[in-house]
Amino acid sequence: MTRYLYSALLYLLAPLPFIKLWWRGRKLPAYRRRWGERLALFQRPPDKPRIWLHAVSVGETIAAAPLVNTLLERFPNHALLVTTTTPTGSEQVQRLFGNRVEHLYFPYDLPGVVRRFLDKTRPALLIVMETELWPNCFHHCRRRRIPIIIANARLSPSTFDGYRKIGWFIKQTLRDVSHIAAQSQADHQRFIQLGASPDKVRNIGNIKYDLTLDQGQIDAGRALRKTLGETRPVWIAASTHEGEETICIDAHKRLRKIFGNALLILVPRHPERFDAVAERCSAPGLTCKRRSRDERPDNDTAIYLADTMGELILLYAASDIAFVGGSFTPTGGHNPLEPAALGLPVVTGPTIHNFEAPYQALADKGAARILEEPPKLADTLIDWMQNDNERHLRGQKAMQLVEENRGAVEKIVDWVIAETPPYG
Repeated sequence: MTRYLYSALLYLLAPLPFIKLWWRGRKLPAYRRRWGERLALFQRPPDKPRIWLHAVSVGETIAAAPLVNTLLERFPNHALLVTTTTPTGSEQVQRLFGNRVEHLYFPYDLPGVVRRFLDKTRPALLIVMETELWPNCFHHCRRRRIPIIIANARLSPSTFDGYRKIGWFIKQTLRDVSHIAAQSQADHQRFIQLGASPDKVRNIGNIKYDLTLDQGQIDAGRALRKTLGETRPVWIAASTHEGEETICIDAHKRLRKIFGNALLILVPRHPERFDAVAERCSAPGLTCKRRSRDERPDNDTAIYLADTMGELILLYAASDIAFVGGSFTPTGGHNPLEPAALGLPVVTGPTIHNFEAPYQALADKGAARILEEPPKLADTLIDWMQNDNERHLRGQKAMQLVEENRGAVEKIVDWVIAETPPYG
């Protein structure tokens, strides 16, 4: 009955998601395209065994990359369908995997839409990344005996509290899940407290530690560093959100009072904000060059605005220190393991519930610093830039932590092998 009430409410509210897509399309036109896919109105893909993996957007898609690449290797006779909910996630799928995978937008969680989607794609297995719980999708998968794995499963304290308010409904949804691969012991316990069967939940670690970095991008980043100046201080503010650029620019002004040629590589999270951020970087006393225009920073350049997509690893490889954004906003932080794997010490704001365990592990090693207030950012930058040996040691500890925690992907693949019928 609760699922029927949920479905009835979704039908009543059905126009709202499309209004939201149209509204967001003002800044990013891709939101106004391919609406039919969200209603499962697309041409039927070729009939073949298919593994379906869902990743919400860019961050989840990048996190899923090690798992996707392993599945492509282990299941050569299966198609791999990757769904996302955002255009930026779709672009990331194309950038990472090209035509090696199929891509569609995730269907809206309406019973008729879900049934139509499953009729057309006929997946043998569904893998859902992180925290996505879709009652109708999960229900109809279970009815068709399609196993569901929640991979890299996490529940932040705030998400857990929200789900607990409708715990009776979430418990029913979790009953449809075959396996839950928790990121941490805390996540493991939260899923059980929400009603997941203990024999379905295992703490296998975070698959984001299994990341594979593109060596070509690393080499390109090191080449870029040579053109920027190998001895000048260079730090990166990655995946910044509204308000964080001002914090970083203010910190950079203080840093340049001590290191006059220090360079900030600024990478906003969302492309629709590139022009607005560029205006902010043109403050009096600062010179800014834009990567999208192929403008080359010289020794007097204060800010290098990376208004491009898909180059974050390259830009990390050209830097000495990484500030990872979404952490001085309610967003909850972004992935610190990419810069850590490249040997960069990491600094972040206090809001890191999306990556709480990795940040805490890095902080415990002395490889990251979690700041409670924005003015501390400049203090940390100055401290680390003035102590080369200490900075390099912190970076080595970051790299070591990543290496020590690899292995979660193989454990998930073991489940996939057990649940997926052989073919070919």
